[in-house]
Amino acid sequence: MDKSLVEICANLVTAQARSMRLEPEAMASSVSQIYQTLQELHQREEGNVRTIDQPENSIQRNHVICLECGKAFTLLSNRHLALHGLTPRTYKQKHGLRMTQPLSAHTLSARRRKMARELKMGKQLAEWRASRKEEAS
Repeated sequence: MDKSLVEICANLVTAQARSMRLEPEAMASSVSQIYQTLQELHQREEGNVRTIDQPENSIQRNHVICLECGKAFTLLSNRHLALHGLTPRTYKQKHGLRMTQPLSAHTLSARRRKMARELKMGKQLAEWRASRKEEAS
């Protein structure tokens, strides 16, 4: 894809040079700035590939950034982690995340938490555990 970005950049600078006179230094600067802008736009469009300095910062409000490939998702699924040869547990250990940390965006976690409360899933789980404990006794 970089080749097409270079071609696009060349076409833009050529069009700019046709419409106004550019000094060699200005043309070189223009090529550099246009190419950098095109790269940034391409990265945003192609899946939000990013790098993260702190593993905790990879889990954000609307997406989670995979620390292996740099792509953004709303949820790091078992299937995606398996593509990297990892399980959720090994992923968390490798990158120093808490074992209780969900690998989903904050908004998705909040939505799931709200739905679980509305469906009284905590109460149902407690009742199920109590019944299992009675059966075992």
